[in-house]
Amino acid sequence: MNGFYYAVGTIRDYLKANGFINTVSTGDIYDVDLAKQTIYPYCHIIVNNATPKENNLSFNISVLFMDLVDLSKADNINVFDNNDNLLDVLNTQLALANRMISDLRRGVLFSNLVQLDGDALCEPFTDRFDNKVAGWAVTFDLIVPNDMTIC
Repeated sequence: MNGFYYAVGTIRDYLKANGFINTVSTGDIYDVDLAKQTIYPYCHIIVNNATPKENNLSFNISVLFMDLVDLSKADNINVFDNNDNLLDVLNTQLALANRMISDLRRGVLFSNLVQLDGDALCEPFTDRFDNKVAGWAVTFDLIVPNDMTIC
């Protein structure tokens, strides 16, 4: 009866403990807190749907990994890099997402029975929100034990 709490709570605790993420929240996409008091890097967990099965619960989850993009005041001399750290943000946030995916496949999350089912899809974003944040939306299917009994 605690499958939802277990799935979301375990992912939340994992993200908080990783050392490179300062804020973790959950809820609808409109619940993403982009106020100035948010401490970045920031992750937001969205549960898209759940499928109860006989021995497990399957959740389709999206995790948004994001950070602020800093604009440089220096003259732009490199057309590829522009005048900001956008590529650095995308690289770092993808590395954090990749680490979580690896732990869902065979690491600490897998050992705690929060396991990846299939492959994850990572989609970059740079203009999804009002302020200058960028990152990756990582969507995946997750399975956890189903502790519901017939009795």
